[in-house]
Amino acid sequence: MGLIELAFAFVLDFAIGDPQWSYHPMRLIGRSIEGMEYLVRKLPIPERVSGILLTMIIVSGTYLVTHAVVLLSRQWSMLSEMIMGAVIIYFAISVKSLADESKKIMTALKENDLIKARKALSLIVGRDTANLSQEQIVRACVETVAEGSVDGVLSPLFYAFIGGPSAAMAYKAVNTLDSMVGYKSEKYVRFGWASARLDDLANYIPARVSAVLIPIASFLCGCGFKGSLRIAFQDGRKHESPNSGIPEAAIAGALGVQLGGASTYQGEFVEKPFIGDAQNPLTTKSIDIAIKIMYVTSILFMVCGIGFTVCLKYCFSLIASVPS
Repeated sequence: MGLIELAFAFVLDFAIGDPQWSYHPMRLIGRSIEGMEYLVRKLPIPERVSGILLTMIIVSGTYLVTHAVVLLSRQWSMLSEMIMGAVIIYFAISVKSLADESKKIMTALKENDLIKARKALSLIVGRDTANLSQEQIVRACVETVAEGSVDGVLSPLFYAFIGGPSAAMAYKAVNTLDSMVGYKSEKYVRFGWASARLDDLANYIPARVSAVLIPIASFLCGCGFKGSLRIAFQDGRKHESPNSGIPEAAIAGALGVQLGGASTYQGEFVEKPFIGDAQNPLTTKSIDIAIKIMYVTSILFMVCGIGFTVCLKYCFSLIASVPS
């Protein structure tokens, strides 16, 4: 993947955010999952096997279709290929869109409009929001920004650096599968097993990179580096997910707040372990700082990714220039 295309995609997302339209790649992937789920569930095979089949079809299909689109654009010119690659990566990352949705919640809370805040929150979380208090809304929003720093920003960028637009979009297919079928409900506990496990695997490295970058970003945003790093390593493993707890803990430590606790998902009460120390109250300022940390973390990741790629290419060129 060319660094120019990747950088352009990143800047484009910062500038205009994610477009909301019917043919957005994520929506197309979502519709494909719904249709394919209906088909594979009809097969006379065990539920877990049909879930594995769904995961294989959606992820490989997304990769191949994306690769075909990039190859097709190459037929016109190298410039068209670069533009297409940049646009695809742009669709895969969501820094500004997550920030904008979180700011809507923050604005509603500042206006003391809990109904509006709950409605805005329901668009970015899976938990029930109808009866949440202001503190619970803030907690849910901060947790979502923290988790989104990885699966909405670092992970797609990570795979874009490794395998270009096709790999970035394949990752988004994995992430979308997890959000749609990766539940532990009776309906999906077996069927969604493969999707959930693959999502855990795909986010493993980016989540752990966030344990270092978020504390640095926190320091640059005027928050505590030591607190963020300490809580990331102390409480990052408390979460049921092997990955989500790490960025949540890092941001909780930076803000000096406590995340986690009881939540309700589709009417089912879920008790999560607490993450972080309750040194400060959860307020709208917590959301604002979390958004800033997410922005700075994404910039740090881009800078590190570009630097690492340039160094790697330089090393390979030196090795290639050595006479045999």
